Amino acid sequence: MTPPKLLPLLGAPSHPGGRSAMTCRYRCGDACAQPVPNESGNEYFADVVARSVSRRAVVRSGAATAAVGAISWGVAAPVAATPGRGGGRGSDRSRGPGRIKPPSDFEAIAPAPAATDELIVPTGFEWAPLISWGDPVTKGAPAFDFDNQTPEAQRGQAGYNADFAALLIDGRGRGGQGSQGRRGVLVFNNEYTNDELMFRGVTGSADLTDTQLEIVQAAHGMTIVDVRRQRPGTPWEYNRRGRRNRRLHAHTEFALDGPAAGNAALRTSADRSGRTVLGTLNNCAGGVTPWGTVLSGEENFNQYFDATDAPDPDKRLARYGITSAGRGWERVDRRFKVAEEPNEVNRFGWVVEVDPDDPSSTPVKHTAMGRFKHEGANVRLADDGRAVAYMGDDERFDYIYKFVSKRRHRPGNRRHNMKLLSEGDLYVAKFNGDGAADGDYDGTGEWLPLVVDGRSHVPGWPVADVLIWTRQAADLVGPTKMDRPEDVEPNPVNGRVYAALTNNTSRKPGQQDEANPRTPNKHGHVLELTERRNDAAAVSFTWKIVLLAGDPGDPSTFFNGYDKSEVSPISCPDNVAFDKQGNLWISTDGQPGTLGNCDALYMMPLEGPEKGRLQQFLSVPVGAECCGPWITADERTVLIAVQHPGEVSGASPENPVSRFPYLGDGQPRPGVVQVHRR
Repeated sequence: MTPPKLLPLLGAPSHPGGRSAMTCRYRCGDACAQPVPNESGNEYFADVVARSVSRRAVVRSGAATAAVGAISWGVAAPVAATPGRGGGRGSDRSRGPGRIKPPSDFEAIAPAPAATDELIVPTGFEWAPLISWGDPVTKGAPAFDFDNQTPEAQRGQAGYNADFAALLIDGRGRGGQGSQGRRGVLVFNNEYTNDELMFRGVTGSADLTDTQLEIVQAAHGMTIVDVRRQRPGTPWEYNRRGRRNRRLHAHTEFALDGPAAGNAALRTSADRSGRTVLGTLNNCAGGVTPWGTVLSGEENFNQYFDATDAPDPDKRLARYGITSAGRGWERVDRRFKVAEEPNEVNRFGWVVEVDPDDPSSTPVKHTAMGRFKHEGANVRLADDGRAVAYMGDDERFDYIYKFVSKRRHRPGNRRHNMKLLSEGDLYVAKFNGDGAADGDYDGTGEWLPLVVDGRSHVPGWPVADVLIWTRQAADLVGPTKMDRPEDVEPNPVNGRVYAALTNNTSRKPGQQDEANPRTPNKHGHVLELTERRNDAAAVSFTWKIVLLAGDPGDPSTFFNGYDKSEVSPISCPDNVAFDKQGNLWISTDGQPGTLGNCDALYMMPLEGPEKGRLQQFLSVPVGAECCGPWITADERTVLIAVQHPGEVSGASPENPVSRFPYLGDGQPRPGVVQVHRR
């Protein structure tokens, strides 16, 4: 067996949630070093959890905890030093002659130590890069040249640090269902940049030249490319001359729509209408609508704005974490200086909708869906045909939201359906524990109204104010403070909704509740919501925790009741996805600092005899986060976005920690990776 390739870690992770100091700086502007933005007095329901977490965990785990020292990983896959194959023993489970095994049919790999500079896949699978930072996308864009970057080139090249990725196969059922076709379109977010790894001689944003700042702005946003393959089952490649190829960046024109569009708080000196915005920033997770458009969430937008000398009498800036000196963007673009352009910051923090089929279309920011640090948005249809979107606000002690459209979905009428998210009702979630000593964390919940039927349900707050300052409006109605709610997605097979709560090391004893039971919550957990009658438009639900992440030897962990001697360790769940069998796929963000392992992708069945048997599918390289994931509709490809490879404190272009995707140029390049059965 080939040993894993280990490179020296230059700086140990210093973030309490498991990230390196470099990641903290560029991902979220050192958010955890700042005061918690939510200072509301909403209760923590500590009275229903007087019993200890550890006692309830013992009730669950029984003898399985004693057996944890004998965890069986199967055979670890040998490491592929270049894009290639997994190499251990594969599963021999047959699905019949001529049947394609689904990606869930694999043998788990072992965790990789955090210094491993390899992408490891299961036995019987192989991987290859699909597109990487700097690859030319639009007509006339040059090939990537690390030492000769320009703003003009980057506006036509793939952006940096892909997070969400979706591949929609052309053909019948494009609204996320796909076909067995040979062509499609790939859409992925470009969340943020790492200035120290993009340019030589840079130790922080203050070192950037004006030209480099413009390159950084161009590397944010979204990338859309045509893709093709020779036949079903063969690898995808992106088409450099594709009709739909497009880059959205910090200076692309976006339209604001919905009830708050045109409001005085959205008007600036450059846009006195309050309806046109330049750019989209810090695009994190996303989703694909039933009508085939892509949604993208603007998350840590606050860090790009210089709040120096900006008055904040109502604490509206502080509630959104807009308290820093920014990333230097105001040097080349004065709209990022809050004291000079106070409303520009209100034009970010929205859900963006993009039509990937029409490269001439104007992307839209939907004010009806509220403004906060959107991890993403995912849509399913209610029983009456209304579109329902689920959203998480990725912040310590912030909330989970739901939007219900006013109008109903019309199959085949794309023009009508693309207006569904422009008007509707907005809710925020309250979780109530059942208080029973039954060994489970579960209970009931309700969607508290913020805006319904065009009327505000927040006393004294006009509708536009609720939508622009949604965090403060939600504080007033009493929702449950959550442990960094990130991806929230409906399962298309069982109809339930799953929310990844990444972690919250700021939660102290006495602040726990049954939906967020650990103090501090270093490893995170996953919630399952079942809405009344399984109807997405319902305003009440039941819930339970299906995963309390961590080392299975920790008695506070829980894997939906499965024997913990047979599961993989996992920490910091971030993005989720589902395959056609309804299995839950989970990617992670932060394991190097919590478990000492590289971040990874996992699969956990939600039904049947293997319910809760979480198994590790792949491992990403040193310093990288595993993003996505996306299982194509034909179940022949698993996509992940390998974000910030080599992002370890002290790394630089002269001393890289990772060389992913191993293209021979010596520098790490984040991008989208495809995994196929060999």
